[in-house]
Amino acid sequence: MAKVSISNVYKFYGAIEVLHGVSIEIEDGEFVVLVGPSGCGKSTLLRMIAGLEAISDGTISVDGLVINDVAPKERDIAMVFQNYALYPHMTVRENMGFSLKLRGSSKSEINAAVEKAAAILGLGPLLERIPRDLSGGQRQRVAMGRAIVRDPKVFLFDEPLSNLDAKLRVQMRTEVKDLHQRLKSTTVYVTHDQIEAMTMADKIVVMHDGIVEQVGTPLELYDKPKNMFVAGFLGSPAMNFIQGTYRSGERPMLDVGEGQLVPIMPQANVADGVKIALGIRPEDVVIDHDDGLPVRVGVIEPTGAETYLFARHHETEIVCVLRERVDLKPGDNIKLSLASPAAHLFDLATTLRLE
Repeated sequence: MAKVSISNVYKFYGAIEVLHGVSIEIEDGEFVVLVGPSGCGKSTLLRMIAGLEAISDGTISVDGLVINDVAPKERDIAMVFQNYALYPHMTVRENMGFSLKLRGSSKSEINAAVEKAAAILGLGPLLERIPRDLSGGQRQRVAMGRAIVRDPKVFLFDEPLSNLDAKLRVQMRTEVKDLHQRLKSTTVYVTHDQIEAMTMADKIVVMHDGIVEQVGTPLELYDKPKNMFVAGFLGSPAMNFIQGTYRSGERPMLDVGEGQLVPIMPQANVADGVKIALGIRPEDVVIDHDDGLPVRVGVIEPTGAETYLFARHHETEIVCVLRERVDLKPGDNIKLSLASPAAHLFDLATTLRLE
């Protein structure tokens, strides 16, 4: 296994700059997830680690060795792609062992490595099949097995579960994490799915428009987001943002306009009159008919264990995740409490969370 250091890395396509001085430290054996919306540069960065994209500026090193000019095949890095990239005419055994064959390994070495990887991934009974006879999940396991047999220093995953159906994605998510725990391998995993990031990562790197917004453990980023982008990106349903003016006093208030003052929890040293956004997660919003923000109920989605309630205050939509059953219907007028100790205050001018 290995430590990966990404230091002040830039990427240009002609005059277009897509990565703006990215720096990330990935420790030996760590499972790091690069997450962000489409076009944020996460897959480009992954391909630069693999050697499939040239580095315009900065350095990437593995165990202290700069690999900027090292050929992909000599980097000792294995990559699992989104589309599996299996050879359709080869059996599972041949697909998994092909990289070792190119390396010049003996037939006995190849068979031993393939059998070991197949046992880890539950592919033993499928070794003589060809890809068209496999399900999507089985094909992804073969792609993972092909990476495992190389025994690389670093594993790279480029949105490997995006082609699978919802149920299989959940299953494969668990299998990938279990595989990492058994192999103790340094892993860099790219996804736009924040649920995958939260459930799989030791460390999450949130990217946006070619920069790193925040790095930390899943719960660090969830509980203490650096800014409104990170706060709104992590969590499902996404965090609610209610804009207004901070009113200090014995009991802090959010002035949402038209003389409407809503109680909030005192969490930051904010001057009276500052324009802020209160960020509160759907699970922290509760119905309070006496002392809350007046809203109009829109859509109600019962899921069984929880009820999703979509309401609106003027142009602002607020989502609530309620554990209890509610006797409400679209069009009802209710009040929602924003006075949660788990809520956050953000400076509207900078979008940064106020400490």
